[in-house]
Parts: sequence; C-alpha cells; structure tokens
Amino acid sequence: MAYPGYGAQPGYPGGYPQQAQDPLYGYFAAVAGQDQQIDQNELQQCLSSSGISGSYQPFSKDTCILMINMLDRDYSGKMGFNEFKELWGVLNQWKQTFMTYDRDRSGMIDGAELAGALGAFGYRLSPQAVGALIRRYGVNNQIAFDAFVGCAVRLRALTDFFRRKDTQQNGTALMMYDEFIANVMSV
Repeated sequence: MAYPGYGAQPGYPGGYPQQAQDPLYGYFAAVAGQDQQIDQNELQQCLSSSGISGSYQPFSKDTCILMINMLDRDYSGKMGFNEFKELWGVLNQWKQTFMTYDRDRSGMIDGAELAGALGAFGYRLSPQAVGALIRRYGVNNQIAFDAFVGCAVRLRALTDFFRRKDTQQNGTALMMYDEFIANVMSV
C-alpha cells in the first residue's frame, strides 16, 4: 500500500514517505501531530529544539507567525513539511548573513550592518529606509536576530508585492490605497 501523495519507495514494501528520510523531518514530526502541519506555537517549539537560532534568543511567536505567512500558500495558517524545509533553508541564509555582519558578535546589528546585510540579499535601500527599519525593529538602534528575521520576512513580502505592481520594472508602481493597506497589514 502506497502512502497518498508519496508513492512507493524502493526497498520499502507498500511505500514509505520521502520526508521520513530527510534529517529535518525529525524536528518537524516531533511537533507536527496527526495533521502533519505546524502552527506558530509548534514552529516556535520546533525551531527552539533544533537550535537554529544558535546562541541568539528563541524566535518570538510574532516572528513565527510571519514566517508561516511567508510560505503559507494554502492560507491554512499552518506549515507542512515542504514549507518547513523551505523555511529552514531561508533561515540558514539569514543566520549566516546576520553572523557575517554582526562583527562584534554581540547578537545585535546596527544600521550600517543592517544595510550591509540587506545589500547582501540584493536590497539597495536609502539611508532613510534603513533608518525606518532600525526604528521599527530595533531597540537602542540595534536589531537582534529574531527582529532581523521579522524584518527580512516583511521586506521580502513587501518587495514581492511591489514587484507585481511595478509592471515596467522601473522602480515605480501604481496601486490602489486599499491594496497598499491590505498588503502592508497582511505582512
């Protein structure tokens, strides 16, 4: 008997889920439950137990909600294993970038370091835009890793929205006020 959506695996009579062979699946399955989906509380627990935040503080529930929303293609408010695996890859990139720009290893980055980190992702923001991000996500002009992830998630979502509206790819977009508000509030 094959598992729905997985097909049969060679060497496993009746089939075996591919996910169970993935090393990340253990972290996911430990908290996913019967529905094989994780919500923000389960994601927070899973990421904390995995150690992906390293010596940084664990992710807040707000950041976990943002991460789920970033990849929640079916709008269920939860994340399946494939979405979790995608998130894991993105988180590792963000962590490496954060560590690269956290030169004093304080667990915090300032505005110049934030501009460099975002530049490494391809964002070219004005000093005013970087200042707005520092004011929104920082404490005493410093951003912790958890807030950096929240900032990166929102910046990614807003950039994707803007690109869809920038039909000529010239850095300008035409949108209705309601579209703008709805998008900003959903991120």
